[in-house]
Amino acid sequence: MELELFTYIILFGVSILAGFIDAIAGGGGIITIPALLAAGIPPHEALATNKLQGTFGSGMASLNFIRKGFISLNEVWVGICYTFLGAILGTYAVLLIDPDFLAKLILLMLLAIFLYTLFSPNMGAIDKRALISKNLFFLIFGLAIGFYDGFFGPGTGSFWTIAFVGLMGFNLKKATAQTKVMNFTSNIVSLGVFILNGHLLFLIGFLMGFGQIIGAYIGSNMVIKKEVKFIRTLFLIMVGLTLLKIAYDSYF
Repeated sequence: MELELFTYIILFGVSILAGFIDAIAGGGGIITIPALLAAGIPPHEALATNKLQGTFGSGMASLNFIRKGFISLNEVWVGICYTFLGAILGTYAVLLIDPDFLAKLILLMLLAIFLYTLFSPNMGAIDKRALISKNLFFLIFGLAIGFYDGFFGPGTGSFWTIAFVGLMGFNLKKATAQTKVMNFTSNIVSLGVFILNGHLLFLIGFLMGFGQIIGAYIGSNMVIKKEVKFIRTLFLIMVGLTLLKIAYDSYF
């Protein structure tokens, strides 16, 4: 599919912004998917291409967090395995479950996350005691959120972040870092399915992927340097925007 040069430039700029925001608070897809659709790309190709470019962003953010010592692969490999499995199951479950029903359910869950974060000003400020074991946590949420990302997607980062903070007692910086690794895992699975079905626009995907790398590198460094309050504020904004988008798609 050929686009005008100006459209390629716009999509590249959008991907940098999305990668930056996604590395900090998640929700980059609510920026990139409308941009791809506005460029005249059909929905299936837009979703597939979005997964390709988004994988670069989550991969870059994960790598940067690992390099800076915010993540140890020894701590998260169990979660990676369960998330991978959950994403595979979710991808195939698209054929069995009504997406409209899931969208309405997710809308309520995101609203709960938004309100909880809004009225918990000290959420994720410091590490706290974990409420469940690491292996049980990854069994439950790796399968559940991995399944959700393979099936539907919007808000995945928000669910991971709030789960890490609420149940594992992580501070918001550490939760954001580990969220990116789980996002990258489920993105790879979905991307593989899209590749097998031939919906990808590789030129646009790789171009935007390069922009994602730039944005994700800057954004992940921002997480490391900034105070938790900044991360929390951006997290609230992105959860709120995701809420509005899903509500609009579901009811209008």
